[in-house]
Amino acid sequence: MAEWVLIVSAMMRRGPTLHAAIFAGMCALLVSTLAAHAQLELEITRGKIQPVAIAVPPFLAPPGSAVGVEIAGMISSDLRRSGVFRPLDPATFTERVVSADAVPGFANWRVLNSKALVIGAIEQQPDGRLRTEFRLWDVFGGQQLAGQQFFTSPENWRRVAHIIADAIYERMTGEPGYFDTRIVYVDETGPKDNRVKRLALMDQDGANVRYLTAGRELVLTPRFSPSSQEITYMSYEGGDPRVYLLNIDSGQRQLVGNFPGMTFAPRFSPDGQRVIMSLQQEGNANIFAMDLRTREITRLTNQAAIDTSPSYAPDGSRIAFESDRGGSQQLYVMGADGSNPQRITFGEGSYSTPVWSPRGDYIAFTRRHAGQFSIGIIRPDGSGERILTQGFHNEGPTWAPNGRALMFFRDTQGATGGPQLWSIDLVGFNEFRIPTQGFASDPAWSPLIK
Repeated sequence: MAEWVLIVSAMMRRGPTLHAAIFAGMCALLVSTLAAHAQLELEITRGKIQPVAIAVPPFLAPPGSAVGVEIAGMISSDLRRSGVFRPLDPATFTERVVSADAVPGFANWRVLNSKALVIGAIEQQPDGRLRTEFRLWDVFGGQQLAGQQFFTSPENWRRVAHIIADAIYERMTGEPGYFDTRIVYVDETGPKDNRVKRLALMDQDGANVRYLTAGRELVLTPRFSPSSQEITYMSYEGGDPRVYLLNIDSGQRQLVGNFPGMTFAPRFSPDGQRVIMSLQQEGNANIFAMDLRTREITRLTNQAAIDTSPSYAPDGSRIAFESDRGGSQQLYVMGADGSNPQRITFGEGSYSTPVWSPRGDYIAFTRRHAGQFSIGIIRPDGSGERILTQGFHNEGPTWAPNGRALMFFRDTQGATGGPQLWSIDLVGFNEFRIPTQGFASDPAWSPLIK
């Protein structure tokens, strides 16, 4: 890992308190103006999304360096893709930034109706590292909201930009950002009837792709630990289903188990100490949990049915899973020890791939009905079911670590078609494709990188 030093600078002065009152289950954002001693409230209600206008001029940088433009552009890109912000076109800026320490001429930014302003600077240190600082300003209130500085090696400028975008997002919404994160997924190449599948890793915006397996064996269902940069996945190395743990920073791989029959969808517990999965035995599939420290396996369901795709609640107290025990594929919630299973979906079609939000308020799912695949969310008690997007083949939702966005894969029809990664926000707006070098499926979102 690269060396990182983060200093929350003494230049930081607390401006007006900004509060995020976000009520899930509705569908748009109404944003009030920033003003001195006022609050910015992000409230989900019915209507059209009104993102916050924000100005991010190029950061001041050493002569001849493009890194100042690149960092500002990446911050703007992150904020724009969140759907909460509307970065302004730099071509409209009338004030030229000459110092990161000077108080901006707020009148020049108010005429653009910019609610917030980000000023930054980059300096090369004698030891070769970059010192990057930024300040976030309330344009209408005329106050500084945040300020930080970072020291790191020049090749890590992209991560600096993501961290700054996270800091801006959190200061203006009151909720953690999700830009300094990674996605593990299944990269797919070759003809549709003979795909080579290998594990791949990238930044959440599609950059910095690297491959974790060589493609010599089939790999499926990569899943991030909620507490570390570690993944679990299935491999058919040697022809049998095996579950592995892989530390993506060190590359160290560990075999969890070589299970007879079939194994489905291993996933971590919230504390990263257990793996829960579905094992097929004698024609039935039931849910088991393995303690990674002792390798002890505990059976949680015992049904003459197919119970699979288990997912823990963020507090570890409950498990969501899919089962056909009622005659069709539906979603259920039970205690972490397998007690008191309750069916929570009763709609038409079949429900699968439940994934509990990191916030605990919703469970994402895939629904198949009338030839369409939909990505939706539902509360753990079965209320508030809502479809976010639908199409020919949408599947495999995964949550951003702040629970405000989802990523999934969408397959395209035809002999030359294949799966691609897409993202959508919690209210069903702001849907866009994540660029990948080839076809991509089964994404899993990491926690924030530390």
